[in-house]
Amino acid sequence: MAVIGVYSVKGGVGKTTLAVDMAWRSAVLSRHPTLLWDLDPQGGAGWLLGLPDRAGNRASSVFHREGRPTDLISTSRYPNLAVLQADESMRALPVTLARIGKSKRLARTAAFLTADYPRIIIDCPPVINEISDQVFAAADLLIVPLPPSPLSARALPMIREEILARHPRHPPILPVLSMYDVRRKLHREVHTGFAAGWPVIPMASAMEQVAARRAPIGTFAAWTEVNARLQRLWDGIEAKLAMRAALGQAAE
Repeated sequence: MAVIGVYSVKGGVGKTTLAVDMAWRSAVLSRHPTLLWDLDPQGGAGWLLGLPDRAGNRASSVFHREGRPTDLISTSRYPNLAVLQADESMRALPVTLARIGKSKRLARTAAFLTADYPRIIIDCPPVINEISDQVFAAADLLIVPLPPSPLSARALPMIREEILARHPRHPPILPVLSMYDVRRKLHREVHTGFAAGWPVIPMASAMEQVAARRAPIGTFAAWTEVNARLQRLWDGIEAKLAMRAALGQAAE
């Protein structure tokens, strides 16, 4: 069982597209019953999978003591893949969590849901607040997509410092270089500089088609380089989770 957070402090870096893709690979290719949990008020995760927007404002109710998260889960058109969609109520979630005063409410809810979904992928909003703090406490792995920009060299240490300040035993952080264009000199310098060794997701028209088709890239462009890169990323994540599980069993 594993909870994977996809998080970035900056919007527009392909975070939601990556979360949807990882969830699809987990469910369809790795055949894990998988829940894609959208915490971003924009609700893009369900939309990219072809689901209609959620009616009403109930998504944040899963954090209430009487919340029933399973009642809000929708099935997708893909086997093993379910979605807990966001809605407008998520905009007030930081206030809701602060009022509840339970720093691990999300972690406990995720632990409850892993009984049915051994893999939970969380699409996090691009914020540093009570929501991100809850995700850091719940995640077994944190994927952080960052653009090929010198600003990313500042963003990643900021994220690490924020996590360490609140969670000394924080989840492993996997930075991913997203929207990479090999034709651009600055992108190449970043790739061979501070981002050397990071997984790379190239800029590609097929990635843009994900939103146009409202379907994961593996369903319509499986032959492309970007799909191969995404698969290598997912394979690496599976290997990390398997190693983490093995170490946990050995410690027991």
